Parts: sequence; C-alpha cells; structure tokens
Amino acid sequence: MKIAMWSGPRNLSTAMMYAFAARGDCVVWDEPFYAPYLKATGSDHPLAAQIIAAHESDPARVAARCQGPVPVGKKHFYMKHMPHHMLPGFPLNWAADCVHVHLIRHPARVIASYAAKREDPTLEDIGFPQQAALFEKIGGLVIDSHDIRANPREMLGKLCTEIGLDFSESMLHWPAGGHADDGVWAAHWYGAIHASTGFAGPEAPLPRLTGRAAELLQEALPYYHELEARKLR
Repeated sequence: MKIAMWSGPRNLSTAMMYAFAARGDCVVWDEPFYAPYLKATGSDHPLAAQIIAAHESDPARVAARCQGPVPVGKKHFYMKHMPHHMLPGFPLNWAADCVHVHLIRHPARVIASYAAKREDPTLEDIGFPQQAALFEKIGGLVIDSHDIRANPREMLGKLCTEIGLDFSESMLHWPAGGHADDGVWAAHWYGAIHASTGFAGPEAPLPRLTGRAAELLQEALPYYHELEARKLR
C-alpha cells in the first residue's frame, strides 16, 4: 500500500511519519517535493540551498519514485507530502496509486508554531487553500491532529481501519533523536519532535493571535472548517 499523507507545516505531520515508520512494515519519505518546490520558487526557506543540494530537485524524477515500487522490500510506502509543494505543472499522475489522507490542524496553532520558526508567514506558506483545493481534486480521508493528540490509540486505530491496515501499538512510540529518513530541514524544524518518544498529549487552549497573525487566522479559517466538516470522528 502507498499512503500519501497531506498536510501543511506544523501539523503533527512528522510525528505521524514517525508513527508509521515505527510499525516496521512501512518505509517513509519526508516531503518528497520540498526540494523541487524550493528550486522552482526560489523561496527563502531556512536551509534552502542545502535542501536543494541534498535532495532530488527534479519533480519528474520525484514523481517517478512515488509511482515506482515500494522501496527496500517493505509492504507499505508512507509519503509525507505538503500540498503547497505541488506547484502547477508538477506531476500528480502518481497519486492515482495512493491512499490519500489529509491531516489538518487549527490555523491558530499552525500560525503560532510556524512564526516561531520563520517570521511573517503568508497564507500560501501555511498551505490551507492548497490543501482544500487538493482535497477537492483527489479526495481521501481527513483527520485532525487535535483529535490524534487527545487520543492517539483511538484515532490511529480508526485511521488504520479506514485505510485497510491493522493497527499496531508500536505506532504510539518511537526512539528519541529523529529518524534516518528525516530531510535536511530537520535541523531547523524538528527540534521538539526529536526530543519526543511519542505523541505529546492533549493540546492546550488555542493561542491568542494579534496583528497580522490574527488577520491570517481569519483568512485560513474557512479552508480549515471546510475540511474539518469531513474529518474522521
């Protein structure tokens, strides 16, 4: 099985990748189209030059690997994707072979977390409109990171049932220190998850945003609510 997990940044996406990697029957791939996105856009993301140098930056070659056989003899291929990395003209034909899951998170939490790592995010940076548009195009399941953190065993169990996998208790824990398949960008973005050995528990109340961050929240909320209405419960 090939699983394409779609989310914007700061959405529990790395923890989910670690959870599926911990099963033992999944090989994982961390943001395959990030380097092609950076090369095509010239966006000033942290470590951009290092990412392009270290990872495949040709979107056609990335797509070919997505469409190819499951690597290293594993049963399942888990791909952690971001909708805003899929620029117009990037191949998407490989997606026909995948089970699609859309991971969402309340934009107030996303904005607060993202701004702590990269200042002044835009709506395009946090990916809400791109995720809503992609869902309309390819469909799939929707799951909310808030629900996962509140009850990881229950929600991962429901997700596995929906996509046709047996749930494994091993998905609830992973070794501290990161994963061998982390992208180069892990050095900037993955500090908290590298210190973890499992899901962090229920989230605190929503952060209170002001100024431009509060305006961005209002721009993102309609897209979030559109997907939230379809989430796994």
